[in-house]
Amino acid sequence: MLKPSDLAYVPFVSVENMLRIVNTIGPGAMMAELAQYIEADFKRWESFDKTPRVASHSPEGVIELMPTSDGETYGFKYVNGHPANMARGFQTVTAFGVLARVDTGYPVLLTEMTILTALRTAAMSALAAKYLAPKGARKMAMIGNGAQCEFQALAFREMLGIDTVSLYDIDPAATEKCARNLDGMGLNVITCTSAEEAMTGAQILTTCTADKQYATILTDNMVGAGVHINAIGGDCPGKTELAPAILQRADIFVEYPEQTRIEGEIQQLDPDHPVTELWQVMTGAAPGRRDEKQITLFDSVGFAVEDFSALRYLRDQLDRTGHFEMLDMIADPDDPRDLFGMVRRAAG
Repeated sequence: MLKPSDLAYVPFVSVENMLRIVNTIGPGAMMAELAQYIEADFKRWESFDKTPRVASHSPEGVIELMPTSDGETYGFKYVNGHPANMARGFQTVTAFGVLARVDTGYPVLLTEMTILTALRTAAMSALAAKYLAPKGARKMAMIGNGAQCEFQALAFREMLGIDTVSLYDIDPAATEKCARNLDGMGLNVITCTSAEEAMTGAQILTTCTADKQYATILTDNMVGAGVHINAIGGDCPGKTELAPAILQRADIFVEYPEQTRIEGEIQQLDPDHPVTELWQVMTGAAPGRRDEKQITLFDSVGFAVEDFSALRYLRDQLDRTGHFEMLDMIADPDDPRDLFGMVRRAAG
C-alpha cells in the first residue's frame, strides 16, 4: 500500500539531465517516440479536460499556464514568450512542467521544459505532416532559422523521410548557425538568400519566425498548389506569418479551435471559418490530405495535451536512462495535522 512518505521525494529532471536524456536516446529517435505518445493521447482526446491556456500578456510578451488532466494524471506547463529577449541575450521561450496524481494531488515529476518543448513542438509538426503532407515529400523549406529550426528538420527527417532542407532567415547568422548544427545529421542542407529561393521545389513549407506582429512571411503568390504549410510562428494574439489569402485557399487543421482562433493564423479570419481538429483526422473521423493539389495548413500554436504527452513520455524514460534526481519537495509530517510540529522539531 502506498504511503505518504513514498511520494515526498519527487523526480526532477534538470537541464543537465535533460541534455543527457536527449543524447542518450538521440534527438531524432526521441522526437519520434514522443510523437507516438502525442498520437496516442490525441486518439483519446475526449478524455481530457481542455481549456485555452491561461495567459498574462504584457507589451514585452506573454506568460502562460497550460493545464490538462485525463482524470488520473494532471499536468501543466509554465511557459513564456518574449520575442525581444533574443536581442538581450535571453531565450525567447523558457518553460518548466509538473505531472501529478489526481487521486492525491501529489506531484510525480518536475522538469525543465525549454528543451522538452522544442522536442515536442517538432514532434507535433512532423506528426501532423504524417497525415497532411504530400506523399513522398522529400524537401522542406524552413523560413525562420531560430531555436526551433534544427529540431524541426530532424523530426521531419526521422518521421517523414525528408532528405533536403532549404534554409532562409532575414539574419544570415541564424541560417549559418542552423547549417552548422545540421552538418553531418543526414540532411542535404541548402542555405538561401530569400524565402522564394528556399521554397523552390519544396513540398513542405515551415514558417517559424519570432517577431510579435502581424507579419506576412508568405504572400499568396508564393504558395502553389499541393504543398503542406507547417505554420508554427504565429502563436499568440497579434502574431501571424501568413497572408490571409493563403488561409482562404487552404484546408486548415488545428489542435484546439478555441485556443487557435485567439492565437493562431486563423485569428485573421471570421470566427466561424471552418477548420478541422487534428484529433479527428487521427481517429479517422475526418479526412486529412485528400488529393495532390490540396493545400493543407497546420495552424500550430501548441496545446496542453501535447505537453501532457511529453511529460508522460519523459517520466517513462527515467528508469530507462537514469538521468534524474530526487527532490525533497513535499512536507511529510508524521501526523498530517501537525505541520507546525514538524517545523518545531526541525528547530531542535
